[in-house]
Amino acid sequence: MSRVFGSVRSRATLGATLVVAVALVAAGAAVLLSLRSNLMEQAGNEAQRTAQNVVAQLAAGKAYDQLDLDDESPVQVVDAGGRLVAASDDLERISGTATDAVKPQPQSGGTGTGTGTGDDDDDDADDDSARGEAGEIGEGTEFSDGSATIDGESADYRFAAVPVKAGERGPLTVYAGGSLDAEQSAVNTALTVMLIGFPLLLGVVAGVTWLVTRRALRPVEGIRGEMAAITASEDLARRVPVPGTHDEVARLALTTNETLAALQTSVERQRRFVADASHELRSPIASLRTQLEVGVAHPELLDLDGAVEDTVRLQGLAADLLLLARLDAGERPGDARFDLGALAREQAEGRAGVTVEARSARVAGSRGQVGRVLTNLLDNAGRHARSAVTVTVRTEGAWVVAAVADDGDGVAEADRERIFERFVRLDEARSRDDGGAGLGLAIARDVAVRHGGTLTVGRAPAGGALFELRLPQAQ
Repeated sequence: MSRVFGSVRSRATLGATLVVAVALVAAGAAVLLSLRSNLMEQAGNEAQRTAQNVVAQLAAGKAYDQLDLDDESPVQVVDAGGRLVAASDDLERISGTATDAVKPQPQSGGTGTGTGTGDDDDDDADDDSARGEAGEIGEGTEFSDGSATIDGESADYRFAAVPVKAGERGPLTVYAGGSLDAEQSAVNTALTVMLIGFPLLLGVVAGVTWLVTRRALRPVEGIRGEMAAITASEDLARRVPVPGTHDEVARLALTTNETLAALQTSVERQRRFVADASHELRSPIASLRTQLEVGVAHPELLDLDGAVEDTVRLQGLAADLLLLARLDAGERPGDARFDLGALAREQAEGRAGVTVEARSARVAGSRGQVGRVLTNLLDNAGRHARSAVTVTVRTEGAWVVAAVADDGDGVAEADRERIFERFVRLDEARSRDDGGAGLGLAIARDVAVRHGGTLTVGRAPAGGALFELRLPQAQ
């Protein structure tokens, strides 16, 4: 169960279904409330019209027993004392109005007719006088909810209470009811539709979301499966499939392939490094072992100078390999400030045929590593120069440029990038190299890049090689 709900597709389906469910419930509640409110308002308007019809008759001076009351709707006429003075004929029970009485109470003095107490000859005049002073319709209709039973049928009603001033009869209130059957029927029908339709709609939403997310996540599963296969086979040459959707998943696949390519390059570079280092270490170690074995068997034949030379070569190679390992591990060069011009003069001191023209310029980083770069460049120039090596340090905008030039044969344009690869030595260099392993220039460029700079080679004015080290000028 946890695995099912742990998948992105399951969580997306569940989340979408919950969101739609909440939206449907909210929308359904709003529809039901609006529908009920509208139907209640219609029932109230109907009740108000019925009450106003009775109010108009009372205002015209009609007697209580002569009122034309709606037989299908409950109607009550209540005086100021809360006494029922008129009601629908078939009204059997009522609630929600000022009184639950259903039969009018008799009035003393014959005022129930509203016709007066004079002689018969004066009846018409009295009636005309009563109508002329009958009364007026009051203001302020009030509504309430209740129920009533008419001719044996009970129902809920919306009651409207309309006041009227009925002349000598005083203030009266007419209560009339509007049936709520339509409201209840419509609300029940809408609720039934929602209870049936909402689950079906949620099922459709869940199914569509499940299918859409399955289709959307299919490339991700392909990427995962291919990555698992690459991990199991350790074949970094393989690549994950890139979907043609041009979306986030496609960009993820492209980024994954770029990462795999960089990892493959790094692993292959590391393998070549280990193989080349083993090869380079094997030669001085074998030579040193041979000399020591000869010295043990024949002390008089021991070549101490050769043994020391091999030991020094082995020590230098080990130092180069250690520095490369630290650079590959991402060792930060630090942020110490130092004078590159002074460092160039220091590295060139005591070297034959080296001319220095270095102005003061401060850079940031590791003084020892930058000094190693200058040393390697000077050693390389000394091996290839015919007679002279020139070192210059200058500033160009935000950069400090240290240039080392010789008057040798230079570097062919096709080889100007290859010479910075590890353990690479050109044929001419190999014949004249007095112990170099092809790591000096590779170390120099790696250090330059780690310091935020560059190291390039070109043609010197004297025809030889011109190496230019560019480092950011310290602020």
